[in-house]
Amino acid sequence: MNTFQPQNFIARNVRDVPRSGIRDFFDIVQGMKDVISLGVGEPDFVTPWHIREAAIFALERGRTGYTSNLGLLKLREAIAVSLQKHFHVSYDPKNQIIIAVGVSEAMDIAFRAIINPGDEIIYHEPCYVSYSPTISMAHGVPVAISCQAENGFAVTAEAIEKVITPKSKALVLNFPTNPTGGTMTRAELEKIAAVVLRHNLLVLTDEIYSELTFEGEHVSIASLPGMVERTIFLHGFSKAYAMTGFRIGYACGPAEIIEAMMKIHQYSMLCASIISQEAALEAIQHGLPDTEMMRDQYKLRRNFIVKAFNDLGLKCHLPRGSFYAFPNITSSGLASKEFALRLLQEEKVACVPGGAFGPSGEGFLRCCFATSLEQIQVATERIARFMARARR
Repeated sequence: MNTFQPQNFIARNVRDVPRSGIRDFFDIVQGMKDVISLGVGEPDFVTPWHIREAAIFALERGRTGYTSNLGLLKLREAIAVSLQKHFHVSYDPKNQIIIAVGVSEAMDIAFRAIINPGDEIIYHEPCYVSYSPTISMAHGVPVAISCQAENGFAVTAEAIEKVITPKSKALVLNFPTNPTGGTMTRAELEKIAAVVLRHNLLVLTDEIYSELTFEGEHVSIASLPGMVERTIFLHGFSKAYAMTGFRIGYACGPAEIIEAMMKIHQYSMLCASIISQEAALEAIQHGLPDTEMMRDQYKLRRNFIVKAFNDLGLKCHLPRGSFYAFPNITSSGLASKEFALRLLQEEKVACVPGGAFGPSGEGFLRCCFATSLEQIQVATERIARFMARARR
């Protein structure tokens, strides 16, 4: 009789994907008390009351059924209006926008809709932990470009062009960036757009942190000449509106690609929660003042934590967007994972080792400042104590 071994039945492209470096690390945190978390990328603000009230009212009205696979038309129409006003891009809400279960699902179905086995997908690193695994699980080949702190963790057109091959199919951009807070200027994006057009690439742009831009103008590559028809624009409500638990995001793009994404979505998720969609409608129509208030608070916290790190000798660039600081911890003499584990065990401060965001993140630490200024102050005092011991 053959011995049954479950691991032999797991698909190779799934078996070879590592666990998330963030979630793996925070399994350790769960059983600890009095930990100050600068780790999980989640706003400390509660979803604004009028948005929560919209969800409650939807329940009270019995809005508990399925929606169209593409999502509520009134939400897609509101998204189209917002994107035209704030991003200067036009989409037909009837067939060029799909509502997904968070940006993560939108990204997943986008990759599955466009990738044939062996297609190369270019992305910049350090980056959100899902990009490379999601590409691999869609049978694509992830191709990383390393970004440097000296350049504000921006990606250059020259670096992109160097890795393009005949198998290159798409470029992934995420600005402002998780975990670095890097942003891009219009001039830099114009150079990248020229490379994309020259090599006939598709672009996936993840702009989930766009409303949390502290300085300068946020520009979407989709708004540049010749780019809207070859761009999948990804966005959502988790960060700007403090709606992480609602799990609501969306994708916009050419009707043919949105149709392909919808096929995958309808056979897996079917549709996003109608209650979350009703809340998202309220957020996008009336939530901008809440976002501006939260952004102002994040900026104050950013200024404090970046100065604290630099004062400690942990060189830290000033993130121009998102709510992450990314200090260089090499002066401690410790690798990122060892630094993070010891900091957690010895001082009860949880941060994410930079290596979780790709090899080019090694030597850094992701510190989320979406927590109260008082907590950040205590955390930096504890980090100072830890550094004093580490340098002995």
